[in-house]
Amino acid sequence: MIMRIFQVTTHPGKEAAFSTFFHETAIPLMKSTDGCVQVLPGAPHAGHPRDFAFVMVWRDLEALRAFVGEDYDSAHIAPEEAELVAERRIAHYDLVTE
Repeated sequence: MIMRIFQVTTHPGKEAAFSTFFHETAIPLMKSTDGCVQVLPGAPHAGHPRDFAFVMVWRDLEALRAFVGEDYDSAHIAPEEAELVAERRIAHYDLVTE
């Protein structure tokens, strides 16, 4: 399984708009995506009010590629969130299970 960590920092003043998108669009989308077996969304805390994150566990690399395409190392964002996001980061790991 593949663990994908996706983080965004919003533009200043765009936190509320991104929060709405995050809760109403992004979280439901990821939870309903075939091949994404676990979604752990992270909302900002007081120390970093513009930072949001997802930790996603994907069944395998093929499922991840089916969702984001061959360029899975790029942090893709939806067109409706582009004006809200100042910075994005992505990382992938092989999930370690006991």
